Amino acid sequence: MSAPLVIRNATILTVNAALDIVEGDVLIDRGRIAAVGAIDAPPHARVIDAAGDYLIPGFVQTHVHLCQTLFRGYADDLALLDWLKTRIWPMEAAHTPSSLRAAARLAAADLLAGGTTTVLTMETVHDTDAVFDALAPMGLRAIVGKCMMDADDAVPRRLLEETQASIDESLALAKHWRDAANGRLQAAFAPRFAVSCSRELLEAVGSLSREHRLLVHSHASENRDEVALVHERTGRRNIQYFADVGLAASHVCLAHCVWVDEAEQALLAERDVKVLHCPGSNLKLASGIAPVTALRARGVNVSLGADGAACNNRLDMFQEMRLAATLQAVREGPGRLTARDAFVMATREGARALGLDDEIGSIEAGKKADVVIVRRQGAHLAPDVDPYASLVYAAGPADVRTVIVDGVPLVDEGGATSWDTREIVDDARREARALANRAGL
Repeated sequence: MSAPLVIRNATILTVNAALDIVEGDVLIDRGRIAAVGAIDAPPHARVIDAAGDYLIPGFVQTHVHLCQTLFRGYADDLALLDWLKTRIWPMEAAHTPSSLRAAARLAAADLLAGGTTTVLTMETVHDTDAVFDALAPMGLRAIVGKCMMDADDAVPRRLLEETQASIDESLALAKHWRDAANGRLQAAFAPRFAVSCSRELLEAVGSLSREHRLLVHSHASENRDEVALVHERTGRRNIQYFADVGLAASHVCLAHCVWVDEAEQALLAERDVKVLHCPGSNLKLASGIAPVTALRARGVNVSLGADGAACNNRLDMFQEMRLAATLQAVREGPGRLTARDAFVMATREGARALGLDDEIGSIEAGKKADVVIVRRQGAHLAPDVDPYASLVYAAGPADVRTVIVDGVPLVDEGGATSWDTREIVDDARREARALANRAGL
């Protein structure tokens, strides 16, 4: 166990229930936050002088695709269904364990450097163990789902599964990786979306996820063509269909929810379904602007994610916070989603979406020590009169100074402590070229 760590002289955005901002110190011991305030450093503690910089909870990205990080730049300027059919599915089918490891390592290095400490990620159909293997030494906290697809003739053969085999593999991953890496790694069910999954598969996931107490991570109502296709096949709108198959519950996390009508919004609120908002991806794929303020007004927990590097192309939570707030200003009017709202969505509400709000998402004694120091000295932040406005509208990944997960500094003074970023990038470039060749791109 590492020595205690004290972060001195910080401006602490606690994101506790009262949203207290504290000028002071944080003591980290045995991977957890031991105290917040004025602290006497214990003997042999390491001391970091924040010198007034912001100390914030690590960002929680609730919708990403680590496996797509090698696709960055290969799938631009397309609408959702064409993007999937002509780029994403062929490239996912061409993945190998080696390229999946390279993608996951590249994504983890990028995410951690930008202050993201936890992700909910949907991988591809095969070789998901390789993603877990890659993440274990990187230090990122992750809930990883093997993508499930058993009913879509448009996908490459390698991605089309037999229903029971998909279920069995997902359960095996959950058993094998439960509480791995000191609890940092977990598995989830990840049926891709209603278009690619049979009713039999979705009903099984609905039942088994309750039995095994696993999160369900899927996409819903991202694009109007998708909504129309689901209605054509089922006679129901997307969220209604998920409710029919037992997938409208508090452990279900649905990405996007851009095109949800009043009845669907009410259903999401009634069943405490978690909505995962990805404004950057929704813009780039021209999917639309989700009704975030309306959902939040109904009590729906809405959190943030960058989606994949194939459709964003960044994994930058600072950008997603800014876009979330400014797009709602366009949709509903200035101030309808404030900078503070966006910051809470990126931290505490992300933790709640994953069922981890007792452990992460705020800086409070007893919680896991997943925290980030963000520099305040840059000219682009001055005069820095409102911490939330500075962080959401002006700051960026380059301002991240230190990133700590489970009490362990993974990024220190801007540099990685336990991996070689250049080696990761070089490996990713090699694997991306080989993958694109296998996919015929």
